[in-house]
Amino acid sequence: MTADVAVETTPEAPLWNDPDRPVDARVDALIGAMTLPEKIAQLYGVWVGASASGGEVAPHQHDMEEPADLDALLPTGLGQLTRPFGTAPVDPALGALSLLRTQTRIVSAGRFGIPAVAHEECLAGFAAWGATAYPVPLSWGATFDPDVVRRMAAAIGRDMRSVGVHQGLAPVLDVVRDARWGRVEETIGEDPYLVGTIGTAYVQGLESAGIVATLKHFVGYSASRAGRNLAPASMGPRERADVLLPPFEMAVREGGARSVMHSYTDTDGLPSAADESLLTGLLRDTWGFGGTVVADYFGIAFLKTLHGVAGDWADAAGTALKAGVDIELPTVKTFGAPLAEAVADGRVPEAVIDRALRRVLGQKAMLGLLDPDWSPVPSALDGADLDDPEALRGTIDLDRPENRELAREIAEKAVVLLANDGTLPLAAPRRIALVGPNAAEPTAVLGCYSFPQHVGVQHPEVPVGIDLPTLRDTLAAEFPDAEITAVRGTGVDDGDLSGIGEAVDAARDADLVVAVLGDRAGLFGRGTSGEGCDVESLALPGAQQHLLDALLDSGGPVVTVLLAGRPYALGRAAAESAAVVQSFFPGVGGTRAIAGVLSGRTNPSGRLPVSVPRGPGSQPTTYLGARLARASEVSNVDPTPAFGFGHGLTYTSFDWSDLTVEAHEAPTDGEFTLALTVRNTGERSGTEVVQLYLHDPVASVVQPVQRLVGYTRVPLEPGESRRLRVTVPADVASFTGRDGRRIVEPGDLELRLATSSTDATMTATVALTGPVRQVDHTRRFHAAFTQEG
Repeated sequence: MTADVAVETTPEAPLWNDPDRPVDARVDALIGAMTLPEKIAQLYGVWVGASASGGEVAPHQHDMEEPADLDALLPTGLGQLTRPFGTAPVDPALGALSLLRTQTRIVSAGRFGIPAVAHEECLAGFAAWGATAYPVPLSWGATFDPDVVRRMAAAIGRDMRSVGVHQGLAPVLDVVRDARWGRVEETIGEDPYLVGTIGTAYVQGLESAGIVATLKHFVGYSASRAGRNLAPASMGPRERADVLLPPFEMAVREGGARSVMHSYTDTDGLPSAADESLLTGLLRDTWGFGGTVVADYFGIAFLKTLHGVAGDWADAAGTALKAGVDIELPTVKTFGAPLAEAVADGRVPEAVIDRALRRVLGQKAMLGLLDPDWSPVPSALDGADLDDPEALRGTIDLDRPENRELAREIAEKAVVLLANDGTLPLAAPRRIALVGPNAAEPTAVLGCYSFPQHVGVQHPEVPVGIDLPTLRDTLAAEFPDAEITAVRGTGVDDGDLSGIGEAVDAARDADLVVAVLGDRAGLFGRGTSGEGCDVESLALPGAQQHLLDALLDSGGPVVTVLLAGRPYALGRAAAESAAVVQSFFPGVGGTRAIAGVLSGRTNPSGRLPVSVPRGPGSQPTTYLGARLARASEVSNVDPTPAFGFGHGLTYTSFDWSDLTVEAHEAPTDGEFTLALTVRNTGERSGTEVVQLYLHDPVASVVQPVQRLVGYTRVPLEPGESRRLRVTVPADVASFTGRDGRRIVEPGDLELRLATSSTDATMTATVALTGPVRQVDHTRRFHAAFTQEG
């Protein structure tokens, strides 16, 4: 096989292969030439695994469905290939060759020579063996830095595109409503504006590399009752409109996302996959989304098996298609023979199939998959000898130094210093007791959608594929003159108390204890964080709190370090630890980032994307609560967090001064302009994160006490100051009124410039004047900061 593999064409190539013709015309012509089975074939994928030897992919064996028969399916075509790289460990070059050969087979088997769209997970990096594992999305949120997330997504996208992948199943735009939910690590945080801005940056980066970004899970997945995975969602239309939908609005309008994945959940009895008002009325007719809606894995079949709104597979297929789902993933179940039978007996109009097909083929045309010069050879294999697979092994590097450097930068920006009595940064400690289940565990930095934790754990005979230094390794490098004694103490969740005595002995013999606690990522109960790893309370898993309390009782200073996928209540350690350092599954550069914060090589600048609870049983709660959600004399449950959303300390100090407001009144279609000066008054460089919260004292419906409407990172050298200006459009004060319309009301507002949701430094009282004004998804989303030297 040579590198010039391409679709055979003639001078009389059909209209749909002509890239100079409008996409709509090409798609219409192709649809007009297709049979019903050929149309349906473009609307589903098949779950496959790339061949470890470079041969064609093989259908994946999994417990939800029987593997598909490619020989039977391919003559009519195939819409998508599900996770060829992310199903089993395979050398990237041989995986690319396997995908290439499979695409060649697909093109040759069908009448129209249409390649499949290959999609992969990319929640914390390309989910392929040997690819860089970046920090999880909760760490993206902790950076408060859309630019670095945009650069990361572009790097991930370039790696995916180089080996033949077209679509990425990320980002997750679910807003945290209950931190007991196992998938908190996959989210960006508990505030819709933070989720929207960081998520939109990820979309922009991924799309800039030519990868179709997929927004998920649309909508309400994170609002499940009791934080249980795939449970019904308890929310009213106003919570959905004002908290859960805005990140999707922003990513569609500003990010240019080309795909959306429906949520598994049902809201007030209506499953998302069957919700025509959501998937067609809102997403397409109102927001103007023109891309594809894909099913969450097995989600269409769940309309029959879990939701009970479809009597058979054909009903499930017809219901989803009518609602607006275009593609069944991960494999063919309802959109195959059952859908064809439903068309034949009149239950599903063929026009509904054509509507979905038009979107699918339009996207394939824009990806170049209908062009006459399309080649299955990805850029990473250009010029390679494709007839010698073994010579290809090891020739594609998906974990290059520049990837790892970017992962380290994000990890450093995401480390949050929660508390510090002056013990940090450490000044050349002589004896360190390094205690805890995550102190010497390489995979403690990885989330559940990283390849090693998602797939690699099922293949223990295969090396992990990437370098994962433990915190023990990086601390030894950071403090080469220190004597470090590592003691496990207890497991993450085994409840074992037998090693606590040894840990206490090590603590008493040391100058300092570094307690490294937290989670183990996994799937469906095989971890303490991750999909299907929900918890009943936010107490530290297993016996970790017992270990931590025993270390505090040992008498020496204890620095508590958390490598986790969610926030945990720390009990007395929140106040009694010499310092508390929070890191949310920080990826391959994570332990070096933490070591740098402990030594002072790095000045921490991360801020909490989720509140850290004071007690383990106060959920569900977030900082977005209304007045009734706060502590009161009529309830003995106090939801006040130990550390609030947006909180984070540094090793320097900042002074904020000279707040000015250009005008204290503006019309409901106007804007306010504020300015302030931030000065670094400490002795070392650092970054302040200025956050702007809006408080609406009186509104026609109950509002959160405050909500984030803008933020900016301000890096400053010692003694340096910077003047900040922020333009606050009236649109950011909008909310869903009593009649379901989004409105801006006249009245007084407080604009709180703050270092966190619990620490407002400056407040400007302003007023909106004039009539109530209706706005929609075209409103201005941002309070925009500019910085002057």
